[in-house]
Amino acid sequence: MFTPLTGRTVVVTGGTKGIGKGIAGVFARAGANVVVVARDAERGEAVAAELGGAYVAADVGRAEDCERMAAEALERFGGIDVLCANAGVFPDTKLADMTEADIDAIFATNVKGTMLSVKACLPALERSGHGRVVVTSSITGPITGFPGWSHYGATKAAQLGFVRTAAIELSGKGITINAVMPGNIETEGLAELGAEYREQMEKSIPQGKLGRVEDIGNAALFLATDEAAYITGQTIVVDGGQVLSESIMGLET
Repeated sequence: MFTPLTGRTVVVTGGTKGIGKGIAGVFARAGANVVVVARDAERGEAVAAELGGAYVAADVGRAEDCERMAAEALERFGGIDVLCANAGVFPDTKLADMTEADIDAIFATNVKGTMLSVKACLPALERSGHGRVVVTSSITGPITGFPGWSHYGATKAAQLGFVRTAAIELSGKGITINAVMPGNIETEGLAELGAEYREQMEKSIPQGKLGRVEDIGNAALFLATDEAAYITGQTIVVDGGQVLSESIMGLET
């Protein structure tokens, strides 16, 4: 039996769709105060209303926006107990066609945005007495690769490097930081890749199906509990076993 998170405040960046919305929904159902952070105001207000939480408009790649994000969460709920640094983009561009602007843009959100979000929330997380940070990384980059996502994979691997050293620095403040590494999860973004991509991905997963956004949310929820207080600097792969087989032939049992 886990200690309830009722009344604790959770900030979820990139929380208006896909995995972010799934994470926000899991925490809301667990009784937490959820602050949804994203750039799309119309969608953000709608999701916040749906979850009974609050919305903050922010671009996590900008330090001033992240500071305001933390300030507004404090003003609304009086503290920050959990930061789910989930905001991320995954444009598809082959290396030969990639521009400097493409590289700068994805690192600005996925890496810089993660770091700035954590930095902005640090004082409040320390005051909470049970501060938790959960970063949404990916199996792509740290474990696997996929054509067109070399810049994306690089950012996801970079996030894990940040998590490991941040864990050492934050331990003295009573804050844990860990990462969840999703495999192929059923989201709006995955749907845009088409039916053929989905079919091939399902074949590569031992469980034979895509994950749900709630699967990632549940992993994040566990890492935010009091019972996970002795876990820091670690990663949890949530992929239905996708990374286990050497090839798709290994799944033909």
